[in-house]
Amino acid sequence: MRRWLAVGWLAITLSWTPLIAATASEPRLFTTTHPAMGTEFSLYLYSRDPEVAAAASVEVFDEVDRIEQLLSNYRESSELTRINQNAGAGAVTTDPEMVDFLQQSEHWSRVSDGAFDITVGRLMKAWGFFRYDGRIPMDAELEDLRAVTGWEKVKVDAAARTVQFTSPGIELDPGGIGKGFAVDAAVRILRADHITAAMLSAGSSTVYALGAPPHKTGWRVVVPGPLPSKKTLSVITLRDTSLSSADCSQKNFTVAGHRYCHIMDPRTMRPVEGRIQVSVVAPSATVSDALSNVVFVETPEQSVATLKAFAPDAHALIVSGDAEAARCTTFQWTSSVDRTHCAMN
Repeated sequence: MRRWLAVGWLAITLSWTPLIAATASEPRLFTTTHPAMGTEFSLYLYSRDPEVAAAASVEVFDEVDRIEQLLSNYRESSELTRINQNAGAGAVTTDPEMVDFLQQSEHWSRVSDGAFDITVGRLMKAWGFFRYDGRIPMDAELEDLRAVTGWEKVKVDAAARTVQFTSPGIELDPGGIGKGFAVDAAVRILRADHITAAMLSAGSSTVYALGAPPHKTGWRVVVPGPLPSKKTLSVITLRDTSLSSADCSQKNFTVAGHRYCHIMDPRTMRPVEGRIQVSVVAPSATVSDALSNVVFVETPEQSVATLKAFAPDAHALIVSGDAEAARCTTFQWTSSVDRTHCAMN
């Protein structure tokens, strides 16, 4: 029996601030949603002018759509697909934005010793996560896939703006960093439009908080307890920073009572085991998105070491083990944690 699940995760708590005076100068909250990158993006924006809010929303989601066209591995017309189809045969010239994306991906692969790796395209297909038709590949198939998996096989020349695969057959999958990259691009649009208070959520797995709502110090984000609990694990206030979360609820399948998670450990070629959920706060959405995958794949002890060495300004909350014996590990997480959900390491 196979069972697929797809649910949202973070809860953004919005409350109307009592008006000091009912005047047109008081900012109002405008909310807009937009389907993109296989999920629903939500924009929460404070403005005094509905037309300004509407125009900014259109620009933000146009930018998200543009990044999706750049990075989608589901679209034949995307730049990522063109690279996947041609970089195994020789160097492919691409644009500076794609070079930036590939270099940021390479950085987190290198510092995590391959816990993060965007060359898992064919591996994701082998496990049935590309088209939601979960399957367990044979060991021999996984061994064959090692030849077309590995971040070291992607060579980027920033000066020449080229990318080349050293092994034919590699397929890049942007799933562990692409939404964060899109959020950062959209936030730059908000800043250019002089928006001072907004939150952009990419399907609730990655959010960026710009400024703060009126009369508040930041945006209040609820981190729920491990599923199936609907209680709160922690509450954090964000301002000019991003939070990304990873867990197995977004994509998984169950065979013979065992649940297989869509987050792969590229080093073992298998879905991650022993991790329940993680949340990571970092200055940029690209970084928090990538780090949430690094932290989910690595053991809690490895994650803390990686964060100390390469993301000392980040914050993380890690829930590991299983539902009967969950444990929480924190790294610079300043908000309180409800210990009824997990024992603290």
